[in-house]
Amino acid sequence: MTKKWFQIGILGVFILSLSFRFWGLERFNTLVFDEVYFAKFGNNYLTNTPFFNAHPPLSQYIIGMGIWIGSHLPFGQDTVNELTGSVRSPWSYRWLNALTGSFIPIVVAAIAYQLNHCYRFALLAGLFTACDGFFLVESRYALNNIYIVIFGLLGQWFLLLALNNQNQQRSWWLVLAGISFGASVATKWNGLWFLLGAYLIWIAVYIIRGFQSFPHTPIFWKSPKTVINDSQIFFSAWYRKWIDLNNKSLENTIQTPLENLTQITIWQMLFYLGIIPAIVYSIIWIPHLLLDRRYGFIAVHQKILNFHLQMGGNNANVHPYCAAWYKWPLMNRPIAYYYQTAEGVNQPSFGLPSSLPTETGKIIYDVHAMGNPFLWWFGVTAILFLAVMLMLKVLIPWFKQQHFHPPVNLTVDAGLALYLVLNYAANLLPWVKVTRCVFMYHYMCAVVFVFLAIAWFVDQCLSSYYREIRAVGVTITFLILAAFIFWMPLYLGLPLSPEGYKIRMWFNTWI
Repeated sequence: MTKKWFQIGILGVFILSLSFRFWGLERFNTLVFDEVYFAKFGNNYLTNTPFFNAHPPLSQYIIGMGIWIGSHLPFGQDTVNELTGSVRSPWSYRWLNALTGSFIPIVVAAIAYQLNHCYRFALLAGLFTACDGFFLVESRYALNNIYIVIFGLLGQWFLLLALNNQNQQRSWWLVLAGISFGASVATKWNGLWFLLGAYLIWIAVYIIRGFQSFPHTPIFWKSPKTVINDSQIFFSAWYRKWIDLNNKSLENTIQTPLENLTQITIWQMLFYLGIIPAIVYSIIWIPHLLLDRRYGFIAVHQKILNFHLQMGGNNANVHPYCAAWYKWPLMNRPIAYYYQTAEGVNQPSFGLPSSLPTETGKIIYDVHAMGNPFLWWFGVTAILFLAVMLMLKVLIPWFKQQHFHPPVNLTVDAGLALYLVLNYAANLLPWVKVTRCVFMYHYMCAVVFVFLAIAWFVDQCLSSYYREIRAVGVTITFLILAAFIFWMPLYLGLPLSPEGYKIRMWFNTWI
């Protein structure tokens, strides 16, 4: 694929993403799901109303700015309500989320391109992300999850750009990475997992480089003098080989940008991806603390922590859509953000229901926060495939040579697999120990790496010499696109007959 066609394709992905997010954005003149919190909180900043928020304030600042801008535009004011505390149109508190969410597929494509400089892989990654239903639903309402994702992904992208540059340019990209990671944490605390992924990759590459440069010169433990001499020879050989491998990675950046992680010292990591995110996070709190003077910086964090600790167990008795972390990859328990029935398409009920209706009307309006099933299922299979591939790259040489002997260079595919698997694990596994009620939207930070994994797998299939393997790649792509269209009414809240609704609810746990 040429650069020109790649640019045309990315533009098409963005237009597709933008169109679905803005189409009928004001359809439900009410507060949908957690808009009852975040749209109100955003409006509170505009009316100088103090309030307690169980999350850091950045996303509410952004929603508030969107409300202010949207309320001054000459369009999008046809329907209004007072549910945020002021007379606002649904379009005003949703449009900025829709615009922000439209850029997530582009950022994912940019990350993919930095990993192996392959246009087709990047385009597939962007396309598959644009075809996910969960991200579409989250982008169409005044919710906060898309902000944690886009800031975290920007941090990852800037880090990869830093690795592909040197000297002053690298420093600037690292500064931007630190700012982005700080903004992600300032949206929700689990934005830390994006930063954790960056640290895990840095540590992993350092360990790999350490084994690569490990000399085979044995140390003979004889007299103390011999021990000292042999140790000096050993560590001197290790250091020379370390420097030699680092110099080679400078010349062969085509291998993978992750090779250059060993050029970033621990002090640089702590400054750019430690101190800078902490400063950014702290500064973002200032407007909120000036508005609500009941709690200081420490006190508000203690109150937030206590709020989450007291949310109760992770079961349906606490909330009907509680879903433990192990249910997320297979999309076991998606969430109904809005559900109403009506007697016909010309008479929808736009009021906020107090509970899910028990009677089925002629027309069903359901906004279901669920992913693209085939994208999620194929994607988690691809991420497991990459994890197995990484283990085999270590175990096979180990069994053959009877000792651990990693390759001299981290290849593109191995580097990509390491990047995706570690980031996926960093954003998923910390939830294992969480006992409070959690929801499937907490998986959004991890699932983006699933999208990258299946895009890589499909790209490998399409590059194959064998027609049958290429057909597998085409089939997977077709199924993902077809599934996006099939479940589209549930993503956009389009009117469905009871029969049409039922054929889309494949499992009882989806309802």
